[in-house]
Amino acid sequence: MNLLASMRYLVALNEHKHFGRAAQSCHITQPALSNALRALESEFGVVIVKRARVYVGLTHEGERVLATAQRMLRENEVLLQELRSEKGDPHGRLRMAAVPTAIPLLSRFAAMLQQRHAGIVPAVLSMSSQDLETGLESLSVDLALGYTERMHLPGIKLTAWPQSIEHYFLLRRARKASADQLRIGKPMTWAEAGTLPLCLLTPDMHNRAIVDQALREAGMHAVPAIETNSVLTLALAVSVGNVSSVLPGGMVAAVRSHRELEALPLVAPEVRTPIGFMTQEGVRPSRALEAALVFMKTPEWQAQVQQHSGTLGE
Repeated sequence: MNLLASMRYLVALNEHKHFGRAAQSCHITQPALSNALRALESEFGVVIVKRARVYVGLTHEGERVLATAQRMLRENEVLLQELRSEKGDPHGRLRMAAVPTAIPLLSRFAAMLQQRHAGIVPAVLSMSSQDLETGLESLSVDLALGYTERMHLPGIKLTAWPQSIEHYFLLRRARKASADQLRIGKPMTWAEAGTLPLCLLTPDMHNRAIVDQALREAGMHAVPAIETNSVLTLALAVSVGNVSSVLPGGMVAAVRSHRELEALPLVAPEVRTPIGFMTQEGVRPSRALEAALVFMKTPEWQAQVQQHSGTLGE
């Protein structure tokens, strides 16, 4: 039995909650995955997976094996990067994730990091805040970009690097397209925004909770015309439809080339949300993660944050 491979299959099963999808992600057949997990149970003398026609979860002992598997795979990746990297030339994967509205900023970070260190292979994932928390806890996410104010994991300590304070804008079609790029208009109150047909993220997203709370403080109740879990839909629905949307500065920056749109800063109440990078404290960083932590502190990256998030440098 290949213990490391079996541990990888267990982690995949926990992530996908489905035998077939877990096997597919590991590029093996479902029977091969099931046989490897049975061999793992035989090795440790415990039942790891609850038996049913479909996946229903892990046993208590299985959860303990899973935690060890996550640490083993993490340490294996760290070791591989140390062996393959030279000083100043890191090599290896870097698994990064962000809340949906911070994906444009994380994508920019990943591209610039990869340009700086060609040996790093970033993975950029979009996750809800809850999934980010789970990813940090399970060590399946190396670096997270999200709402630092809500990242409190029981028994898990996080280190945070503040990036920006998000401001919110009402995105709508302009009456007349501008000559070059999206125009930043005059401020609009949340109460005024609440009277418009809005395209908003689904209620399970933390961004939606921020928007709902702001509207309640303004005496309004959010009744979206469109709901989505895709940030791309937020912008496209405004571009081609008859709706407006509420976006943080980082998302507005991503659609600045759309001359037919305008963004109005939202006021009354003033909503400000801290955004930052986070890692789990006390975990030995990989060479790729070390390089990312160095890059995020450079003036080059800080200038990008200033230009593409928050108040958009206005």
